[in-house]
Amino acid sequence: MNQTKYYSYIEEKLHIFANRIATGGKLNMLSLHMHSENFYQHLFNVIYSYNLENLNARLQNVEAIDLVDDKNKIIIQVSSTNTKQKVESALSKKIMKKYLGYTFKFISIANDASNLRKKNFVNPHGISFTPSVDIYDITSILRNILNMDVDGQKMVYEQIKKELGGGVDIVKLDSNLATIINILSKEQWDEANKSDRLIRFEVNRKISYNDLASAKDTIDEYVLYHGRVDAKYSEFDSLGNNKSNSVLATMKRTYLNLKNNRNSDEIFYSVIEEIKNKILVSANYIHIPIDELELCVDILVVDAFIRCKILENPEGYNYAAS
Repeated sequence: MNQTKYYSYIEEKLHIFANRIATGGKLNMLSLHMHSENFYQHLFNVIYSYNLENLNARLQNVEAIDLVDDKNKIIIQVSSTNTKQKVESALSKKIMKKYLGYTFKFISIANDASNLRKKNFVNPHGISFTPSVDIYDITSILRNILNMDVDGQKMVYEQIKKELGGGVDIVKLDSNLATIINILSKEQWDEANKSDRLIRFEVNRKISYNDLASAKDTIDEYVLYHGRVDAKYSEFDSLGNNKSNSVLATMKRTYLNLKNNRNSDEIFYSVIEEIKNKILVSANYIHIPIDELELCVDILVVDAFIRCKILENPEGYNYAAS
């Protein structure tokens, strides 16, 4: 099944949300968990046509169960911990006796649960629970969304956009990226500045190698858009316009001109600022709201970082993409 524009947005936002949970820290973990309960309550109601309610709205501090659907007889635990012990702890709680005849489901909100689905669990109260189908993670949820029709995916898209707030309009993003790539591709460049073949590598290692601190947050946030930029470059290049070489050469040249004794964070953000200024003063500039422009520039510079066009790549990494 072809991925729609809605699915691409959903995939990106679910991964960003999971990463936020995984790196949330102890201080705001409680609020993040509460947000996760409400988020997955509404998400599962849209995807699976459930009638889930947050059990904490009825009873405070209920163990093992976060969401309940009395109509479809489903109870769900939402957890950032995806261990066998965590699941068995929930299954062993006395409250399970109250929900015999219901199906227990477990949502791993931050980590892959593929191995967890293969395990056998002690289930002392005999509540209905089949690990292979009743344990969810981002991958399994996305697989279900991918199999929905376009109208269904649009409903999920609208729900996620409403729930997470401030979401990126993927249609507008595509349009803006195309506009900005067009502008940057008209930069003058010669054979000496011609881009190398794409080089891919493990992003976190490069972040560490360049000792990036504040820039790490920007890279972590926008690294998921690399595939979208790659698709946009491929779309242009298939028409014989060679825009990816032009834009990446501009990125590399900008970095080399700014490279000095400043720290890597300063250089990274200087590249972003310089690229933004190039666009704003370009004779080919078409007006884009400044916040949308800055978003696209951030995404394109992070993409250039991934492709080894700005900052230094770690020793031993020299993987050229075909």
